Amino acid sequence: MVLVVEYEGTRYCGFQYQAGVATVQDELEQAILKLTGECVRVIGASRTDSGVHARGQVVSFRTRAAYAPGVFVRGLNHYLPDDIAVREAYRVGAGFKVRGEAVSREYQYQILNAPVRSPLTRSHAHHVPQPLDAEAMDQAARDLCGRHDFASFVSFEMKRSTVRTVSHASVTREGEYVVFRMVANSFLPHQVRNIVGVLVQIGLGKLGKGHVRRLLDARKPGLAGPTAPPHGLSLMRVNYACPLGAM
Repeated sequence: MVLVVEYEGTRYCGFQYQAGVATVQDELEQAILKLTGECVRVIGASRTDSGVHARGQVVSFRTRAAYAPGVFVRGLNHYLPDDIAVREAYRVGAGFKVRGEAVSREYQYQILNAPVRSPLTRSHAHHVPQPLDAEAMDQAARDLCGRHDFASFVSFEMKRSTVRTVSHASVTREGEYVVFRMVANSFLPHQVRNIVGVLVQIGLGKLGKGHVRRLLDARKPGLAGPTAPPHGLSLMRVNYACPLGAM
């Protein structure tokens, strides 16, 4: 069974299960247990960090329950807390790999660029009161597109490859908000937040537009930053070669 899940990550220590703390994965597994009586392991397509939100996280789990997809949606939402909701459910083949078969993930980071903070968006937008040059940020973001080694945009040395392929990276101004959007085959820990930290410095005029290119060329962990706070970040969508409903 595959679910498309939306959640506000404010009170969770990320998606992935950790003993002794609240996680989205644990809440989903507890709801499945209550609905089906089965103790299952949920696998997520993307491991969002503590405080990060999602509009289109995709998860999968094995079940013997013969409920229709709509029953899973209604039943799980009955047991889930108000800050997590199942939006869609699909039956897929037993060999489907929710993480390995994803062709790309889409993330969005929202910045409130206004003199006064907003209590209504404090959990969903990073407040930067100084004026930002969104055009300069967008020009710098274009250097992220393509296949690059993003080692400079992680905070620590990694044993696995830090090469990723970015198909889209842009910054737009939308009223009082400056929004960064990025689509890539997969993402590294804190990669988007470290990128946003650099772009904000460029938008403030503290770094030049060529700084992103220099960081990509350096390939040294810990160079990028400062790390933007998590609450402005949302996983918007996980893309597959074939629509989930057609699998």
